[in-house]
Amino acid sequence: MTCYCYIIECADGTYYTGWTTNPERRLAQHNKGVGARYTKTRRPVKLVYLEEQADKRAALKRERAIKALPRKKKMELFM
Repeated sequence: MTCYCYIIECADGTYYTGWTTNPERRLAQHNKGVGARYTKTRRPVKLVYLEEQADKRAALKRERAIKALPRKKKMELFM
């Protein structure tokens, strides 16, 4: 099953990284306040980066790698 690793920008300018099988649904969840505790109080959010992964394992591994990057390096992925 194809999975995706993504970065969303929150209303306060912070970034949230996650993974999903359905990016559109997941973004809608974040904007409804049910996507993650972190984004619940930082709405609205917008998708700034999406990267396709072969499977869940690869998506989780990539998510951890992106989360470990400093803010500047994350921004380099999508700017």
